[in-house]
Amino acid sequence: MSTRCPRQPLLCRPHLAVFAALAAFATLPARALDTAREDVAGFVAEMSTNHGFDADALSGLLSQAQSNPTILAAIARPAEKSLTWQEYRALFITGRRVTRGVEVAGAQAAALEHAAAGGVPAEVLLAITGVETFYGEVTGKYRVIDALSTLGFDYPPRSRFFREQLVQYLLMIREESLDALEPLGSYAGAMGIPQFMPGSYRTFAIDGDGDGRRNLWSDWSDVFASVSNYLLQNGWHPGEPVMARADVTGARLEGLPDDRLALSETVQSLRDRGVRFETSLPAEAPAVLIPLNVADGVEYRVGFSNYYAITRYNHSELYASAVNDLAEALAAATAPPAVDAAGSIDAAPRPAHQFSFESNPATPTNPDTPK
Repeated sequence: MSTRCPRQPLLCRPHLAVFAALAAFATLPARALDTAREDVAGFVAEMSTNHGFDADALSGLLSQAQSNPTILAAIARPAEKSLTWQEYRALFITGRRVTRGVEVAGAQAAALEHAAAGGVPAEVLLAITGVETFYGEVTGKYRVIDALSTLGFDYPPRSRFFREQLVQYLLMIREESLDALEPLGSYAGAMGIPQFMPGSYRTFAIDGDGDGRRNLWSDWSDVFASVSNYLLQNGWHPGEPVMARADVTGARLEGLPDDRLALSETVQSLRDRGVRFETSLPAEAPAVLIPLNVADGVEYRVGFSNYYAITRYNHSELYASAVNDLAEALAAATAPPAVDAAGSIDAAPRPAHQFSFESNPATPTNPDTPK
């Protein structure tokens, strides 16, 4: 599904001088893309030669795209601060998000059950959509052709990536018989309830209900099937956990790699270092120790293959941890009440979750790493 930006800051954010120039440019009004520009004309010629597009028709289409300074300002704006895990978690693990997830699970039970049969649990599929777009409530307000044209031709730090996504978008539009000027998405061009970039749409989107279309904006069968397919194609192991809480008291952590996304250790190698955690996975199972900064120190977890699969969706240990925790909360909220041997329903309360209640569900995931 996802073509997220690698964990290389210079590839994700411009130098300060570039940011200053983009900030100044952002005060200008949106303008039509100039198809007479050498780079735009060259792009049209390449699409004609490599993919059989009619050059005049494509030039006419791109002349209707808007180079939007607001998009440049959004993607170039430095983060105000680096969030701790507690702060990041509080954005996504909320009572409102869990309640809405339970509602979606009920309304889309058949689609969810069908997709989960492939091996990715229903709560994980729900959690991805809950973190990405609040279950489709916040999918983006920019025309995708404007976002990709703006970033592909007027955003030098990552123009190559976004120009390739524009290629993928035009191919997707042709394959799906869509009007190129209609689809809306994020300022980075991510689309639909699961926020797929065009390349991921073409590669991983699935027609989940067999209606002959892959609709990630409103067809939940397609959405859940596509998210499941993305995770499975990126290393999801059915039946295995995502992560486990860890106790590193007295553990020997010196020499562990800094990369929190690479499964560079195993269950046994971490235990040999004195890291304590519970898992039924075998000793040789790949693993990684994940430190999560909190207000009063560091919380440690161990991630496994399914953690890695989620980080292919978004290259962030915070994101994967939030998806895991939201999935756990959704599973607890949707679990049927226990019934004892006599057939009595256990009225004991379910495990409590410490939710913070949000006023605005439109909380973006990492904007510098579009899928």
